[in-house]
Amino acid sequence: MAPRVADSGTQAVSALLGGDDPDIYTVHRAHGTSAYVLLADHAGQQVPRALAGLGLPQAELDRHIGWDIGIAGVTRALAARLDAWAIEQTYSRLLIDCNRPLASPTLIPEASDGTVVPGNAGMSDVQRRQRIDAIHVPYHARIETELAARADAKRPTLLVMMHSFTPCMNGVARPWHAGVLYHRDTRFAHALLQALRDEGDLVVGDNEPYSVNSTSDYAVPVHGEGRGLLHVELEIRQDLIADAAGQQAWAERLARVFSVLQPQLLRL
Repeated sequence: MAPRVADSGTQAVSALLGGDDPDIYTVHRAHGTSAYVLLADHAGQQVPRALAGLGLPQAELDRHIGWDIGIAGVTRALAARLDAWAIEQTYSRLLIDCNRPLASPTLIPEASDGTVVPGNAGMSDVQRRQRIDAIHVPYHARIETELAARADAKRPTLLVMMHSFTPCMNGVARPWHAGVLYHRDTRFAHALLQALRDEGDLVVGDNEPYSVNSTSDYAVPVHGEGRGLLHVELEIRQDLIADAAGQQAWAERLARVFSVLQPQLLRL
């Protein structure tokens, strides 16, 4: 059976997702007019009912290991301000990480930031494939469908991968308010890095606190570089967007910055 998807109207279910499980993604501004397209791979923290929270208490799923705290709110608000097509993925990155290649050892992590994930231990190949087919494949297929449609219509696309990061990792505080991440294509990233630093009140990481490569990341190599689109991965520190006020403030800031950058980017 086909997996459930948020904007198809179907109620079909996969072997993993039951009829009372939420859709795997939500599309916002399906007919948005903006050149910007926003992807939020780690927006949600849901786990299928059949997997009983992966054997974890809710408090663990609420941590940064379970999702990118605050990024769903920022993405929705930014999409509204820009009138931009946006997609947010519903399920926890502990269930399956939709920003990982299928061969990545962290696609379905057995442990994350010191927390063992019982529901991911000793998985069979069939169980692993089940998660890939139910979540990862249809989520990225929906993105591909949108990007292909925009290409066919000769619409410009500026692709932004929306993420957030924990203020402290492995006991080390992270000073950046935001990070601009990229791999080979630096066009959008370098422009955004300069624009955010020009704000005057931000510490902005250049490929910090993470860097991107084809073995650890999916969206940049596949949707960005694979299609030759101008793209960037943006990370925002989670304490800055943990509540609605912070999410709205960052959406307002980014909408202003992106609007100023757009003419420059479309000339590249």
